[in-house]
Amino acid sequence: MGDTRLEPLVLSGDERSILRNWARRRSTAQGLAKRAAIVLACADGLSNTAVAARLETDRKTVRRWRTRFLAERLDGLSDEPRPGVPRTITDAQVEEVVVRTLEAVPDGGTHWSKRELARQVGISPTSVHRIWQAFGLQPHRTETFKISPDPLLLDKIRDVVGLYLAPPANAVVFSVDEKPQIQALERTAPVLPMLPGVPERRSFDCIRHGTTDLFAALDTVTGKVIGKVSARHAAEDFRDFLDLLDHKVEPGLAVHVICDNLSAHKAPVVHKWLVAHPRFALHFTPTYSSWINQVERWFAELQRRCLERGVFCSVDALQAALEKWIEVWNEQARPFRWTKTADQIIDRICRYCDRTSGPNH
Repeated sequence: MGDTRLEPLVLSGDERSILRNWARRRSTAQGLAKRAAIVLACADGLSNTAVAARLETDRKTVRRWRTRFLAERLDGLSDEPRPGVPRTITDAQVEEVVVRTLEAVPDGGTHWSKRELARQVGISPTSVHRIWQAFGLQPHRTETFKISPDPLLLDKIRDVVGLYLAPPANAVVFSVDEKPQIQALERTAPVLPMLPGVPERRSFDCIRHGTTDLFAALDTVTGKVIGKVSARHAAEDFRDFLDLLDHKVEPGLAVHVICDNLSAHKAPVVHKWLVAHPRFALHFTPTYSSWINQVERWFAELQRRCLERGVFCSVDALQAALEKWIEVWNEQARPFRWTKTADQIIDRICRYCDRTSGPNH
């Protein structure tokens, strides 16, 4: 139906060349590429039904673009203007929103709200929000950072990241740290359990029953953790934890321990122990760079899934919960995958230093 008396569609050489480019180029919008393919197939003498079958579309679509091309040629294949209210915000207003957001602050404030900026520019708060979204601007957000002043920053980054990405043969690599002053907190009222449509509810105030410290060593290859609760985290306690690692690790394997620059890790009693245990080697993270120590990621899981919503009526109950958490973790342990190379980390630090080394800093 409708295909028996089709008007012939004949292309000039230039039109055929342009249509082929549109249909083949990856950068061409998919809609325009499909329309060009329809017109080329129609120019081969095929019926609307045959073109629809070849290009896996419907006959109405083929008829529409055949008719448009016959009436307007190549110009007929472009999208028509969409209905709707014409744009009322000028390019100058968009530029003003972006420039004010990046380079100025409101009087008496530290950052813009969309309503404050809308009053200044003379547009709606919704328009300001859309411009911020388009340019990826989020004035309400902020992040903290600290560039390490460690004179051995680059060497330490390469050392630690090298252990993550290429652990030595016949050796085990532990990421070690302490989580001090973990509080045994009991809520002043019973916790109300979650119900459909109602989250779990807890009293905001707590009864404190004391604190404990936790030493943890994360095996960076297996993801398993060796932990030890302690009443404190002095140099002698760290030495005792190294003793525990020595007993847990198979004889004959070298042990590489990644730790931070806490004075307890460098105390004479620890140096003396290391001399007596030559298979152990300590690798220190750069100053103010705890993010490079993988065990910190495990501590975040411990805080989120065990401590943050836990109720502990005594230090003993807290210690039992910590030991149980480590046991459960090790039953289904998976390592944290380190992806950044040392060069990528150093390049990012260099880019930050370039940004802050201008005349305004």
